[in-house]
Amino acid sequence: MCQESTKFKNVWTTHSASPIAYERGRIYMDNYQCCITSIAQQPRLIYQKSKCAKSEKIEDALLLECPLGEMLPSPSDYKASLIVLTVQNWLLRLSADSGEVLEKVYLAGSCCKFFRYLSWDTPQEVMIVKSAQNKLPAAARQAGIQQTVLFYLAVFQVLPLSFIGMLEINKKIFGNSVTDVAVSNGILIVMYSMGLVRLYNFKAILEQFMEQPFDLGQEFNWNGQVGVVGKFPFGLPCNIKITDTPPLLFEASSLENAFQIGGYPWHYIITPNKKKHKGVFHICSLKDNALAKNGIQDMKCCSLEPDWIYFHPDMSGRIIHVGPNLIKVLKLKEVKNHADQMEIAEDFTIVANRENCVNNNVTVTASGRVVKKRFTLLDDDPEQETFKIVDYEDELDLLSTVAVTQIGADGRAHLDFHCNEHGILLKSIPLKESWDVTYSHEVYFDKDLVLHIEQKPNRRFSCYVYQMVCDTARDDDP
Repeated sequence: MCQESTKFKNVWTTHSASPIAYERGRIYMDNYQCCITSIAQQPRLIYQKSKCAKSEKIEDALLLECPLGEMLPSPSDYKASLIVLTVQNWLLRLSADSGEVLEKVYLAGSCCKFFRYLSWDTPQEVMIVKSAQNKLPAAARQAGIQQTVLFYLAVFQVLPLSFIGMLEINKKIFGNSVTDVAVSNGILIVMYSMGLVRLYNFKAILEQFMEQPFDLGQEFNWNGQVGVVGKFPFGLPCNIKITDTPPLLFEASSLENAFQIGGYPWHYIITPNKKKHKGVFHICSLKDNALAKNGIQDMKCCSLEPDWIYFHPDMSGRIIHVGPNLIKVLKLKEVKNHADQMEIAEDFTIVANRENCVNNNVTVTASGRVVKKRFTLLDDDPEQETFKIVDYEDELDLLSTVAVTQIGADGRAHLDFHCNEHGILLKSIPLKESWDVTYSHEVYFDKDLVLHIEQKPNRRFSCYVYQMVCDTARDDDP
């Protein structure tokens, strides 16, 4: 792929009035009613379903892939499928090859009418279905009616699809200022309006507060209701009742609830909870909250878009810090002669190409007159090459970056592949289409495929597909 003679050719372009999604070699359009494979040399249609009614609109979706080496109850379980959540609270498992409905579960009984989000607790094993935040109508609030339940979470084991339980996030248990919740890797994450983030053991909550287990398709008599689990109109019982505040694992205060855990030994990244500290990141030990040596990372950017930081997804424990013109890959290491203390060290950096950029505040005209500029260019000024996307391709162990430069009315972008270990530039691919920095963009790099999805104003979407083309004759020349 990184040979000089290998090119990436734009083989397919499409436009749509509805969102375009990409999942593992499949392009989904028309609210998942149309599926196109991008694996072939020329993208081709896999299936096209008739246009669905508004009541069947899909709110969210997850790709479900068969686990290796496991015996599964149904032959369809061995093929990839798509879990989708509809606006009418149906959870459907669709064949990724035909769009056929393989399983369907009705979620909402009398307790909740607005399930909207799908996420993984444990990828490809445990799935969370989250409701929208419960809000009382204005008339009910004016009448003094109190709303204590903020969110509902339904928990499923996948392949085979089975119901674990449903619970509510209640103000009486977690406090009045809860703004959002999430579940990840067995941890319940509760976020508060004042920037506080609290972590709880989600598995322990399920075990401690489970009132009665239920299976999908099981007849039940629950709180005076008789029905079938997962069938319309009863849906799922809320069989996990948190009656007391669970033991707190950890809490931290961070600007905009930004909080990440990773590294080895475990560390976390926060921004001090004051607006003046926006763009300043503290890297601290999870064990004792001690700030790592050189643990305050601040690029001091003067830019419209903030820099961002996260733990490297390659499980190396490293940290990626991205600014407008600089990408830092950082690592945790022991402080010399202090084995119990960690420090942040620079592993490598990737720098934007701004060799031709001239930003002098003072210039001299041909006549000798001195002219002073009244402004200084921002670090992410469109006329300067600026990093917009950084991603990791795990199968090839490559770090990919998208950098953009505005040239007149056109924005020009290129996708670069870097050695993940040392940051060396291996390949640069120019994207043919114009890139407007004011639009929303996603770029996927998947083995021999590059895919760019662009969202323009007024819900206009475009998709550009590039395929790898190898010039084997040139490579074989002596």
